[in-house]
Parts: sequence; C-alpha cells; structure tokens
Amino acid sequence: MSNTTNIAAAQTDNWDWGAVSDFMPHFWDGLLVTLQILALGSLISFTLGLVWALAFRAPTRFVRWPVGIITEFIRNTPLLVQLFFLFFVLPEWGVQFSALTTGIIAIGLHYSTYTAQVYRAGIEAVPVGQWEAATALSLPYRHTWTAVILPQAFRRVVPALGNYVVAMLKDTPLLSAISVLELLQRAKLQAGETFQYTEPLTVVGVAFILIAYPASLLLRALERRLVR
Repeated sequence: MSNTTNIAAAQTDNWDWGAVSDFMPHFWDGLLVTLQILALGSLISFTLGLVWALAFRAPTRFVRWPVGIITEFIRNTPLLVQLFFLFFVLPEWGVQFSALTTGIIAIGLHYSTYTAQVYRAGIEAVPVGQWEAATALSLPYRHTWTAVILPQAFRRVVPALGNYVVAMLKDTPLLSAISVLELLQRAKLQAGETFQYTEPLTVVGVAFILIAYPASLLLRALERRLVR
C-alpha cells in the first residue's frame, strides 16, 4: 500500500501545471489553425466529392474512367505521401503554396475521394420512382438533380459525411510533417524548448477527445433523427 502511495505521489509531482500554463497561449493558436484546416478541408472535400460523384454518372466513359482512375489512386495512397508530394515535389514544377494551404488542399483532396463514394451511395439509394416521376413531369435535367435527387441523397449521407469530418480532425496532426503549426506541432515545439513533453502532449490529446467525442455523439443523434 505504501509503495502504491509513493508511486502515485511521484507521478503527481512529475506533473507541472506551470508547463501547462506556459503552453496554453500556443495551444489556442494551434487550435485555431486546426479548426481552420478542418473547416476548409471539409469544404473542399464535400464540394469536390460531389463533383466526383456526379462525374461517375456521366453518360460517357471518357469522363467516368479518368475520374475513377484519379479517385482510386488518391484513395489508395497515404495522405502523408500526398502531403510530401504537394509540398516538396510540386515546387520543382513551379507550383508552390504555403505549408498551411498545401495541408488544406491535401486533406480536402484526399477525403473528397471518400465523400464521393458516400454521395454515390446516397444518389443510388434514391428510389427509381423519383427519377421516373421527374421524367414524367418533364422536369429539366438540372432541376431533376437540384430539386428532386440531391435533397433526398443529402439526407441519407449527412451522418456518413459527419464521420469523415471527425476522421479529418484526427488526421490534422499529419500536417505537422510539413511544418504546419497545428496543435501537435505547437506541442512538439513547446516540448522541444522546455524538455517537458508530458504536459503539452497530454493537453493536445485531451483536446482531441473533447472535440471528437461530442461530435460523434451529435452525429449519432442526427442519424437517429434523420432515420425517423
């Protein structure tokens, strides 16, 4: 019992609240960058994913096949490799962005190939009768999509899209590999200066839990509501 008490006391002594206090200004800066990556990356992912999904249904194979090859290539290569390619290789071809912009583009492009499949499944789940009714009413092609098909498809895919937002949040630390100053990179820099790794890394880990877990609960509630 005495040994357990001593170990617990030692662990308590090793935790430095002063290090936490020193890290918090950097934490808020990193959190802002992380949320910015998440918001803009999600916007790119959702928008481009819809473009991919509509291209899959193009009447000509000369559109479907290239889109299929591109999306399969992106989905089957690691995000980290794509980050390095965009950040280190493209500048050799005269195309260069800041680390933050590169990270946002990479994560949005990568996840767009997954959201495309979500959109595709949602569109295919719309009953055939809806297409037939739109045709019977002589609705224009564009109006059929915007007023009939896509609203029904979106309702089906919202929970799945939300899951990918959580997944993107958990992948934002990968951007530290190209020196983006998000949460993990801020923690690493602070730890490198003070040689106190426990406090900043723990704070970052807890922050991801506090963001991701409530978001997961919200998505489950949203899914139940949409099912009803």
